[in-house]
Amino acid sequence: MAPPWVQELHFPHLNIPITIHHISPVLPAGPIPVTFGQTLYLSNLDDMIGSRVFTPTIYFYPSDHNKPVMQTLCSALSSVLVPYYPLSGRLRETENGKLEVYFGQEQGALMVEARSEMALAQLGDLTVPNPAWTPLIFRFPDEEPYKVLDMPLVIAQVTQFSCGGFSIGLRLCHCLCDGVGAMQFINSWAETAKKGKLVTNPEPCWDREFFKPREPPLIKFPHVEFMRVDDGSSLTTTISQDKAIQKCYRISHGFQSRLKTLAQTRESSLCSTFDAMAAHIWRSWVKALDVRPMDYKLRLTFSVNARPKLKNTPLKEGFYGNVVCVACTTSTVSKLVTGSFVETALSIGEARRGISEEYLRSTIDYVEVSRPRRLEFGGKLTITQWTRFSLYESADFGWGRPVYAGPIDLTPTPQVCVFLPEGKANLSGSNGAMIVCICLPEYAIYKFTKLLNMENI
Repeated sequence: MAPPWVQELHFPHLNIPITIHHISPVLPAGPIPVTFGQTLYLSNLDDMIGSRVFTPTIYFYPSDHNKPVMQTLCSALSSVLVPYYPLSGRLRETENGKLEVYFGQEQGALMVEARSEMALAQLGDLTVPNPAWTPLIFRFPDEEPYKVLDMPLVIAQVTQFSCGGFSIGLRLCHCLCDGVGAMQFINSWAETAKKGKLVTNPEPCWDREFFKPREPPLIKFPHVEFMRVDDGSSLTTTISQDKAIQKCYRISHGFQSRLKTLAQTRESSLCSTFDAMAAHIWRSWVKALDVRPMDYKLRLTFSVNARPKLKNTPLKEGFYGNVVCVACTTSTVSKLVTGSFVETALSIGEARRGISEEYLRSTIDYVEVSRPRRLEFGGKLTITQWTRFSLYESADFGWGRPVYAGPIDLTPTPQVCVFLPEGKANLSGSNGAMIVCICLPEYAIYKFTKLLNMENI
Protein backbone atom coordinates (compact mmCIF):
# COMPACT_ATOMS: atom_id res chain seq x y z
CA MET A 1 0.00 0.00 0.00
CA ALA A 2 1.39 3.38 -1.01
CA PRO A 3 2.08 5.88 1.80
CA PRO A 4 -0.39 8.78 2.13
CA TRP A 5 0.18 11.90 0.08
CA VAL A 6 0.83 13.87 3.27
CA GLN A 7 2.31 11.85 6.11
CA GLU A 8 2.83 13.25 9.60
CA LEU A 9 6.24 12.18 10.87
CA HIS A 10 7.14 11.60 14.50
CA PHE A 11 10.37 11.64 16.47
CA PRO A 12 11.09 10.51 20.05
CA HIS A 13 11.88 12.83 22.93
CA LEU A 14 15.40 11.88 23.95
CA ASN A 15 18.18 12.75 26.29
CA ILE A 16 21.50 12.17 24.53
CA PRO A 17 24.37 12.21 27.03
CA ILE A 18 27.71 13.02 25.43
CA THR A 19 31.24 13.42 26.69
CA ILE A 20 33.53 15.90 24.97
CA HIS A 21 37.07 14.52 24.85
CA HIS A 22 38.97 17.07 22.84
CA ILE A 23 38.55 20.55 21.34
CA SER A 24 41.23 21.80 18.99
CA PRO A 25 41.76 24.36 16.24
CA VAL A 26 42.40 23.13 12.71
CA LEU A 27 44.78 25.37 10.78
CA PRO A 28 45.46 25.42 7.03
CA ALA A 29 47.94 22.69 6.09
CA GLY A 30 50.10 25.04 4.03
CA PRO A 31 50.79 28.69 3.22
CA ILE A 32 47.80 30.97 2.53
CA PRO A 33 47.86 34.31 0.64
CA VAL A 34 47.22 36.53 3.68
CA THR A 35 49.41 37.60 6.59
CA PHE A 36 48.81 38.59 10.20
CA GLY A 37 46.64 41.72 10.42
CA GLN A 38 45.21 41.51 6.90
CA THR A 39 41.49 41.73 6.16
CA LEU A 40 39.17 40.54 3.40
CA TYR A 41 36.17 42.41 2.02
CA LEU A 42 32.69 40.95 2.51
CA SER A 43 29.89 42.03 0.20
CA ASN A 44 26.63 43.53 1.46
CA LEU A 45 24.96 40.25 0.50
CA ASP A 46 27.30 38.49 2.93
CA ASP A 47 26.68 41.23 5.47
CA MET A 48 22.87 41.30 5.43
CA ILE A 49 21.42 40.95 8.90
CA GLY A 50 19.82 37.63 7.93
CA SER A 51 23.26 36.22 7.07
CA ARG A 52 24.76 37.01 10.47
CA VAL A 53 24.07 33.53 11.77
CA PHE A 54 25.59 30.08 11.90
CA THR A 55 23.73 27.44 9.92
CA PRO A 56 23.69 24.25 12.02
CA THR A 57 23.40 20.92 10.20
CA ILE A 58 24.00 17.31 11.14
CA TYR A 59 25.12 14.24 9.20
CA PHE A 60 24.67 10.65 10.47
CA TYR A 61 26.83 7.71 9.30
CA PRO A 62 25.98 4.19 10.49
CA SER A 63 29.50 2.73 10.58
CA ASP A 64 33.07 3.97 10.52
CA HIS A 65 34.38 0.80 8.78
CA ASN A 66 37.44 0.92 11.07
CA LYS A 67 38.68 4.09 9.39
CA PRO A 68 40.05 6.71 11.84
CA VAL A 69 37.24 9.25 11.76
CA MET A 70 38.75 12.24 13.59
CA GLN A 71 42.17 11.89 11.98
CA THR A 72 40.64 11.61 8.50
CA LEU A 73 38.28 14.56 8.93
CA CYS A 74 40.84 16.85 10.60
CA SER A 75 43.51 16.14 8.01
CA ALA A 76 41.11 16.74 5.13
CA LEU A 77 39.75 19.95 6.68
CA SER A 78 43.28 21.23 7.20
CA SER A 79 44.05 20.60 3.52
CA VAL A 80 40.82 22.24 2.32
CA LEU A 81 41.43 25.35 4.46
CA VAL A 82 44.35 26.23 2.18
CA PRO A 83 42.19 27.08 -0.88
CA TYR A 84 39.29 28.03 1.41
CA TYR A 85 41.59 30.10 3.65
CA PRO A 86 38.97 32.84 4.43
CA LEU A 87 37.11 30.23 6.50
CA SER A 88 40.11 30.10 8.86
CA GLY A 89 39.79 33.79 9.76
CA ARG A 90 37.43 35.65 12.10
CA LEU A 91 34.73 38.27 11.61
CA ARG A 92 34.95 41.75 13.05
CA GLU A 93 33.00 44.99 12.59
CA THR A 94 34.44 48.14 11.08
CA GLU A 95 33.48 51.62 12.24
CA ASN A 96 30.25 51.78 10.23
CA GLY A 97 29.13 48.36 11.46
CA LYS A 98 30.13 46.51 8.30
CA LEU A 99 31.72 43.10 8.68
CA GLU A 100 35.09 41.98 7.35
CA VAL A 101 37.22 38.85 7.67
CA TYR A 102 40.26 39.46 9.86
CA PHE A 103 43.41 37.38 10.31
CA GLY A 104 44.78 37.85 13.83
CA GLN A 105 45.92 35.79 16.79
CA GLU A 106 42.88 33.49 16.83
CA GLN A 107 42.80 31.42 13.67
CA GLY A 108 41.51 28.19 12.22
CA ALA A 109 38.38 26.09 12.19
CA LEU A 110 37.34 24.19 15.33
CA MET A 111 37.03 20.42 15.65
CA VAL A 112 35.35 18.84 18.66
CA GLU A 113 35.71 15.14 19.47
CA ALA A 114 32.83 13.67 21.49
CA ARG A 115 31.41 10.28 22.41
CA SER A 116 28.02 8.92 23.39
CA GLU A 117 27.38 5.54 24.97
CA MET A 118 24.12 5.35 23.03
CA ALA A 119 23.82 3.53 19.71
CA LEU A 120 22.45 5.23 16.61
CA ALA A 121 19.48 2.83 16.68
CA GLN A 122 18.43 4.37 20.01
CA LEU A 123 18.00 7.79 18.42
CA GLY A 124 14.82 6.74 16.62
CA ASP A 125 14.06 7.56 12.99
CA LEU A 126 17.19 9.26 11.67
CA THR A 127 15.35 10.60 8.62
CA VAL A 128 13.21 13.04 10.64
CA PRO A 129 14.97 16.11 12.11
CA ASN A 130 14.74 15.97 15.90
CA PRO A 131 15.47 18.89 18.28
CA ALA A 132 16.78 16.32 20.77
CA TRP A 133 19.88 15.97 18.59
CA THR A 134 21.01 19.45 19.68
CA PRO A 135 23.84 18.12 21.97
CA LEU A 136 25.48 16.73 18.82
CA ILE A 137 26.27 20.26 17.62
CA PHE A 138 28.85 22.21 19.63
CA ARG A 139 28.07 25.55 21.20
CA PHE A 140 30.37 27.45 23.54
CA PRO A 141 29.18 27.70 27.15
CA ASP A 142 27.00 30.83 27.56
CA GLU A 143 27.31 31.61 23.86
CA GLU A 144 25.04 34.51 22.91
CA PRO A 145 22.36 33.95 20.24
CA TYR A 146 23.40 35.17 16.78
CA LYS A 147 27.02 35.67 17.85
CA VAL A 148 29.33 35.63 14.83
CA LEU A 149 32.07 38.11 15.76
CA ASP A 150 35.40 36.60 16.86
CA MET A 151 34.04 33.08 16.39
CA PRO A 152 35.57 30.19 14.41
CA LEU A 153 33.73 30.27 11.08
CA VAL A 154 33.66 26.46 10.78
CA ILE A 155 32.78 24.44 13.90
CA ALA A 156 32.48 20.67 13.58
CA GLN A 157 31.61 18.20 16.35
CA VAL A 158 32.25 14.54 15.61
CA THR A 159 30.30 12.30 18.00
CA GLN A 160 31.11 8.60 17.95
CA PHE A 161 28.42 6.19 19.14
CA SER A 162 28.79 2.82 20.84
CA CYS A 163 27.65 0.98 17.70
CA GLY A 164 30.54 2.30 15.61
CA GLY A 165 28.46 4.91 13.84
CA PHE A 166 29.07 8.63 14.18
CA SER A 167 27.64 12.05 13.47
CA ILE A 168 29.16 15.26 12.18
CA GLY A 169 27.45 18.30 13.69
CA LEU A 170 28.47 21.28 11.58
CA ARG A 171 28.09 25.00 12.14
CA LEU A 172 29.09 27.10 9.16
CA CYS A 173 28.91 30.90 9.25
CA HIS A 174 26.35 32.12 6.71
CA CYS A 175 28.35 35.34 6.13
CA LEU A 176 30.99 33.32 4.26
CA CYS A 177 28.75 31.23 2.03
CA ASP A 178 25.14 30.66 1.04
CA GLY A 179 23.61 27.21 0.57
CA VAL A 180 25.20 26.65 -2.84
CA GLY A 181 28.59 27.80 -1.54
CA ALA A 182 28.28 25.62 1.56
CA MET A 183 27.64 22.55 -0.61
CA GLN A 184 30.75 23.38 -2.65
CA PHE A 185 32.91 23.65 0.48
CA ILE A 186 31.50 20.50 2.10
CA ASN A 187 31.91 18.55 -1.14
CA SER A 188 35.56 19.57 -1.36
CA TRP A 189 36.13 18.54 2.28
CA ALA A 190 34.34 15.22 1.73
CA GLU A 191 36.16 14.37 -1.51
CA THR A 192 39.50 15.25 0.08
CA ALA A 193 38.73 12.94 3.03
CA LYS A 194 37.62 10.15 0.72
CA LYS A 195 40.56 10.30 -1.68
CA GLY A 196 43.29 11.22 0.78
CA LYS A 197 44.46 14.19 -1.28
CA LEU A 198 43.20 17.72 -1.86
CA VAL A 199 40.23 17.93 -4.23
CA THR A 200 38.79 21.28 -5.33
CA ASN A 201 36.33 21.08 -8.17
CA PRO A 202 35.65 23.85 -8.94
CA GLU A 203 38.51 25.93 -7.60
CA PRO A 204 37.10 28.24 -4.89
CA CYS A 205 36.80 31.90 -5.85
CA TRP A 206 36.54 34.72 -3.25
CA ASP A 207 35.97 37.78 -5.49
CA ARG A 208 33.50 39.51 -3.10
CA GLU A 209 34.30 42.87 -4.71
CA PHE A 210 32.06 41.72 -7.58
CA PHE A 211 29.14 42.85 -5.42
CA LYS A 212 30.43 46.25 -4.31
CA PRO A 213 27.72 48.95 -4.06
CA ARG A 214 27.33 51.51 -6.80
CA GLU A 215 28.59 55.07 -6.36
CA PRO A 216 26.29 56.71 -5.58
CA PRO A 217 23.95 53.94 -4.39
CA LEU A 218 20.84 53.52 -6.53
CA ILE A 219 17.85 51.96 -4.76
CA LYS A 220 15.18 51.21 -7.36
CA PHE A 221 12.79 49.06 -5.31
CA PRO A 222 10.92 49.54 -1.99
CA HIS A 223 12.51 46.39 -0.45
CA VAL A 224 9.54 45.50 1.68
CA GLU A 225 11.48 42.43 2.85
CA PHE A 226 13.62 44.66 5.11
CA MET A 227 10.95 47.06 6.37
CA ARG A 228 10.10 47.11 10.03
CA VAL A 229 6.51 46.22 10.76
CA ASP A 230 4.75 47.08 14.00
CA ASP A 231 2.93 43.81 14.46
CA GLY A 232 -0.65 44.66 15.28
CA SER A 233 -1.82 41.08 14.81
CA SER A 234 -2.17 38.19 17.20
CA LEU A 235 0.56 36.29 15.34
CA THR A 236 3.77 37.26 17.12
CA THR A 237 2.10 37.34 20.53
CA THR A 238 0.77 33.83 20.01
CA ILE A 239 4.11 32.47 18.85
CA SER A 240 6.09 34.12 21.65
CA GLN A 241 3.69 33.10 24.44
CA ASP A 242 2.95 29.52 23.40
CA LYS A 243 5.79 27.00 23.30
CA ALA A 244 6.71 26.23 19.69
CA ILE A 245 6.60 22.55 18.80
CA GLN A 246 8.49 21.29 15.75
CA LYS A 247 6.39 19.26 13.34
CA CYS A 248 7.55 17.39 10.24
CA TYR A 249 5.55 16.07 7.29
CA ARG A 250 6.46 13.96 4.30
CA ILE A 251 4.87 15.47 1.19
CA SER A 252 4.71 13.04 -1.71
CA HIS A 253 5.66 14.01 -5.23
CA GLY A 254 2.08 13.27 -6.29
CA PHE A 255 0.63 15.78 -3.83
CA GLN A 256 3.14 18.43 -4.90
CA SER A 257 2.17 17.86 -8.53
CA ARG A 258 -1.53 18.11 -7.66
CA LEU A 259 -1.00 21.44 -5.90
CA LYS A 260 0.95 22.76 -8.87
CA THR A 261 -1.85 21.71 -11.24
CA LEU A 262 -4.48 23.38 -9.03
CA ALA A 263 -2.46 26.60 -9.07
CA GLN A 264 -2.21 26.76 -12.86
CA THR A 265 -4.44 29.21 -14.68
CA ARG A 266 -4.06 31.14 -17.88
CA GLU A 267 -2.53 33.95 -15.83
CA SER A 268 -0.35 31.76 -13.62
CA SER A 269 0.94 29.14 -16.05
CA LEU A 270 4.45 29.90 -14.77
CA CYS A 271 3.56 28.66 -11.31
CA SER A 272 6.31 26.42 -9.90
CA THR A 273 6.04 23.57 -7.43
CA PHE A 274 7.59 25.87 -4.84
CA ASP A 275 4.95 28.57 -5.47
CA ALA A 276 2.13 26.07 -4.97
CA MET A 277 3.68 24.42 -1.90
CA ALA A 278 4.52 27.77 -0.29
CA ALA A 279 0.98 29.04 -0.91
CA HIS A 280 -0.55 25.94 0.66
CA ILE A 281 1.75 26.05 3.69
CA TRP A 282 1.25 29.80 4.25
CA ARG A 283 -2.54 29.61 4.03
CA SER A 284 -2.71 26.52 6.27
CA TRP A 285 -0.39 28.16 8.82
CA VAL A 286 -2.42 31.37 9.05
CA LYS A 287 -5.73 29.48 9.30
CA ALA A 288 -4.41 27.11 11.97
CA LEU A 289 -3.04 29.99 14.05
CA ASP A 290 -6.37 31.85 13.74
CA VAL A 291 -4.59 35.16 13.13
CA ARG A 292 -6.52 38.38 13.86
CA PRO A 293 -7.49 41.03 12.78
CA MET A 294 -8.61 39.97 9.33
CA ASP A 295 -7.44 43.19 7.63
CA TYR A 296 -3.88 42.86 8.96
CA LYS A 297 -1.23 42.54 6.24
CA LEU A 298 1.14 39.57 6.56
CA ARG A 299 4.42 38.86 4.77
CA LEU A 300 5.89 35.72 3.28
CA THR A 301 9.63 35.85 2.57
CA PHE A 302 11.94 33.35 0.92
CA SER A 303 15.46 33.36 -0.50
CA VAL A 304 16.08 33.18 -4.24
CA ASN A 305 19.39 32.07 -5.74
CA ALA A 306 20.31 35.00 -7.98
CA ARG A 307 23.22 33.32 -9.77
CA PRO A 308 21.17 32.58 -12.91
CA LYS A 309 20.05 36.24 -13.00
CA LEU A 310 23.56 37.61 -13.54
CA LYS A 311 23.52 38.06 -17.30
CA ASN A 312 25.73 41.13 -17.88
CA THR A 313 28.83 39.82 -16.10
CA PRO A 314 28.48 36.21 -14.95
CA LEU A 315 30.10 35.13 -11.72
CA LYS A 316 33.30 33.13 -11.90
CA GLU A 317 32.87 29.41 -11.41
CA GLY A 318 33.69 28.42 -7.86
CA PHE A 319 32.34 31.58 -6.21
CA TYR A 320 31.02 30.43 -2.85
CA GLY A 321 29.74 33.66 -1.29
CA ASN A 322 26.16 34.81 -0.80
CA VAL A 323 24.27 35.38 -4.03
CA VAL A 324 20.76 35.34 -2.65
CA CYS A 325 17.97 37.90 -2.59
CA VAL A 326 15.02 37.86 -0.22
CA ALA A 327 11.75 37.78 -2.15
CA CYS A 328 8.66 39.04 -0.35
CA THR A 329 4.93 38.96 -0.98
CA THR A 330 2.18 40.37 1.20
CA SER A 331 -1.46 39.52 1.83
CA THR A 332 -4.15 40.37 4.32
CA VAL A 333 -5.25 37.67 6.72
CA SER A 334 -8.67 37.77 5.08
CA LYS A 335 -7.31 36.98 1.61
CA LEU A 336 -5.27 34.08 2.94
CA VAL A 337 -8.18 32.62 4.88
CA THR A 338 -11.08 33.14 2.49
CA GLY A 339 -9.42 34.08 -0.79
CA SER A 340 -8.16 32.08 -3.73
CA PHE A 341 -5.31 29.57 -3.49
CA VAL A 342 -4.47 30.43 -7.09
CA GLU A 343 -4.15 34.12 -6.22
CA THR A 344 -1.76 33.36 -3.33
CA ALA A 345 0.39 31.09 -5.51
CA LEU A 346 0.40 33.74 -8.25
CA SER A 347 1.65 36.43 -5.83
CA ILE A 348 4.46 34.15 -4.65
CA GLY A 349 5.47 33.42 -8.25
CA GLU A 350 5.51 37.13 -9.07
CA ALA A 351 7.79 37.81 -6.08
CA ARG A 352 10.10 34.97 -7.14
CA ARG A 353 10.29 36.12 -10.76
CA GLY A 354 10.79 39.72 -9.60
CA ILE A 355 14.31 38.89 -8.43
CA SER A 356 16.54 40.20 -11.21
CA GLU A 357 20.11 41.40 -11.57
CA GLU A 358 18.86 44.95 -11.03
CA TYR A 359 16.97 43.87 -7.90
CA LEU A 360 20.17 42.26 -6.60
CA ARG A 361 22.15 45.47 -7.18
CA SER A 362 19.39 47.52 -5.56
CA THR A 363 19.52 45.19 -2.52
CA ILE A 364 23.28 45.75 -2.22
CA ASP A 365 22.77 49.52 -2.35
CA TYR A 366 19.88 49.39 0.12
CA VAL A 367 22.04 47.56 2.68
CA GLU A 368 24.85 50.08 2.07
CA VAL A 369 22.55 53.02 2.85
CA SER A 370 20.30 51.57 5.54
CA ARG A 371 22.36 48.71 7.04
CA PRO A 372 19.48 47.03 8.94
CA ARG A 373 20.67 45.93 12.39
CA ARG A 374 17.90 43.62 13.56
CA LEU A 375 15.89 40.73 12.22
CA GLU A 376 12.24 41.63 11.65
CA PHE A 377 9.70 38.91 12.43
CA GLY A 378 6.53 41.01 12.61
CA GLY A 379 3.63 39.35 10.79
CA LYS A 380 6.00 37.12 8.83
CA LEU A 381 6.58 33.52 7.78
CA THR A 382 9.91 32.67 6.12
CA ILE A 383 10.23 29.58 3.96
CA THR A 384 13.69 28.17 3.31
CA GLN A 385 14.05 25.76 0.40
CA TRP A 386 16.81 23.16 0.76
CA THR A 387 15.40 20.67 -1.74
CA ARG A 388 17.77 21.79 -4.51
CA PHE A 389 20.91 21.50 -2.41
CA SER A 390 23.09 18.42 -2.82
CA LEU A 391 22.91 17.72 0.93
CA TYR A 392 23.42 13.98 0.61
CA GLU A 393 25.53 13.80 -2.53
CA SER A 394 28.05 16.35 -1.18
CA ALA A 395 28.63 14.63 2.15
CA ASP A 396 30.26 11.29 1.32
CA PHE A 397 33.50 11.53 3.31
CA GLY A 398 34.41 7.95 2.49
CA TRP A 399 31.71 6.24 4.57
CA GLY A 400 28.95 6.51 1.98
CA ARG A 401 25.99 8.88 1.89
CA PRO A 402 24.73 10.02 5.27
CA VAL A 403 21.51 8.51 6.59
CA TYR A 404 20.33 12.05 7.29
CA ALA A 405 21.70 15.44 6.31
CA GLY A 406 20.05 18.69 7.32
CA PRO A 407 18.94 20.92 10.19
CA ILE A 408 17.95 19.82 13.68
CA ASP A 409 15.94 22.37 15.63
CA LEU A 410 13.76 25.15 14.21
CA THR A 411 12.20 26.16 17.53
CA PRO A 412 14.65 29.06 18.16
CA THR A 413 13.24 30.62 14.95
CA PRO A 414 9.58 29.51 15.06
CA GLN A 415 8.51 31.65 12.09
CA VAL A 416 10.75 29.70 9.72
CA CYS A 417 9.58 26.72 7.66
CA VAL A 418 12.08 24.49 5.85
CA PHE A 419 11.57 22.33 2.76
CA LEU A 420 14.05 19.42 2.84
CA PRO A 421 14.87 16.68 0.34
CA GLU A 422 14.01 13.16 1.45
CA GLY A 423 17.29 11.38 2.16
CA LYS A 424 16.40 8.07 0.56
CA ALA A 425 14.89 9.61 -2.55
CA ASN A 426 17.70 8.66 -4.91
CA LEU A 427 18.05 5.19 -3.44
CA SER A 428 14.49 3.92 -3.17
CA GLY A 429 12.88 5.71 -6.09
CA SER A 430 10.50 7.67 -3.87
CA ASN A 431 10.25 10.16 -6.72
CA GLY A 432 10.88 13.54 -5.20
CA ALA A 433 9.10 13.51 -1.85
CA MET A 434 10.02 16.39 0.41
CA ILE A 435 10.07 16.84 4.18
CA VAL A 436 8.37 20.00 5.47
CA CYS A 437 9.44 21.18 8.93
CA ILE A 438 7.50 23.91 10.69
CA CYS A 439 6.92 25.12 14.26
CA LEU A 440 3.44 25.45 15.74
CA PRO A 441 1.88 26.12 19.14
CA GLU A 442 0.21 22.98 20.48
CA TYR A 443 -3.33 24.25 19.97
CA ALA A 444 -2.73 24.72 16.23
CA ILE A 445 -1.13 21.36 15.39
CA TYR A 446 -4.30 19.32 14.77
CA LYS A 447 -5.88 22.00 12.59
CA PHE A 448 -2.69 22.60 10.59
CA THR A 449 -2.24 18.87 9.95
CA LYS A 450 -5.84 18.59 8.79
CA LEU A 451 -5.55 21.63 6.51
CA LEU A 452 -2.26 20.38 5.07
CA ASN A 453 -3.93 17.10 4.08
CA MET A 454 -6.85 18.76 2.32
CA GLU A 455 -6.97 17.99 -1.37
CA ASN A 456 -9.79 20.44 -2.00
CA ILE A 457 -8.20 23.79 -1.25
